[in-house]
Amino acid sequence: MDRRHFLTVAGAAASTLAAPALAQAPAGRPIRIVVPFAAGGPIDVTARLLAEKASAQLGTIIIENRPGGGGGIGVDMVAKAAPDGLTIGIAAVAMHAINPWLFGKLPYDPIKDFAPITQMVRIPNVLVMNADTAKRLNIKTLKDFVAYAKANPARLSYASGGNGSAGHLGGEMFKAKAGIFAVHIPYNGGAPSQLALLSGTVDYTLDNLATSAANIRSGKVLPLAVTTAKRSPLLPDVPAMAETLPGLEIDTWWGLIAPAGTPAPVVARLNSAFVAALDAPDVKTRFAGLMAEPVATSPEQFAALIRREHARYEGVVKASGAKVD
Repeated sequence: MDRRHFLTVAGAAASTLAAPALAQAPAGRPIRIVVPFAAGGPIDVTARLLAEKASAQLGTIIIENRPGGGGGIGVDMVAKAAPDGLTIGIAAVAMHAINPWLFGKLPYDPIKDFAPITQMVRIPNVLVMNADTAKRLNIKTLKDFVAYAKANPARLSYASGGNGSAGHLGGEMFKAKAGIFAVHIPYNGGAPSQLALLSGTVDYTLDNLATSAANIRSGKVLPLAVTTAKRSPLLPDVPAMAETLPGLEIDTWWGLIAPAGTPAPVVARLNSAFVAALDAPDVKTRFAGLMAEPVATSPEQFAALIRREHARYEGVVKASGAKVD
């Protein structure tokens, strides 16, 4: 049966949209993207940009922020939503790869409870040193850094946004691969850890490029390597860590998911609209301003990434000793 949805785009003229793939959903209802973090952060901003662009195909898309529980509150809301394509959300490395091993128990299964739609973003992590410290120690490259750390075990320290955070676990992966020992100092969030780096309280961080970009531009920190397999187009003059430590690749990523059981035609339609939005030149430009690389994938490709990262972080979290009960 042919039905049409009449959905009003917020702040724009009303649009009429044929939606056979969403024919099971009540007419006139918007699509809701649950963002499991507070407004204003990189995940929230990219979700809003994408929703604005995809609304041309999908009609009204609203963002609902549900922070808390390390992202688990919002993700659990998606897991328990009706599988009709009207409630979707964000999957990220924290909630789907790290938290399952960090928390004693989660209210959702990161693999079984969701139908992946598409990856949205990849943000390189970058190892940065306090610029004054790097100058004092005559460290100019990653090779210099590793050589100094090996000759001076426990003399260097690094900050993260907390035990079990992506910055902490990425730092431990780097240490293991490089064969060095440095002291981890956890802080209560990314902003305090950056302040510790800028003040010289700690020597370096390994965090996502979006967090470090402003301080790199200002010259307050020295970027030694990005953790992608190849150099990032967002920071082309900075070597990839794999150039010195082959095989080491640590990305921050997130994407869109629907509840498990969402019909394949619904997932396919959502995928088509959001992939088109991710491939739009203006979206790529706006994401680049956030130091984020848009990554459009099939649902199967995103599902494979989630499974792969989920398995990889099991050993990393256990080796780190981090635990949240």
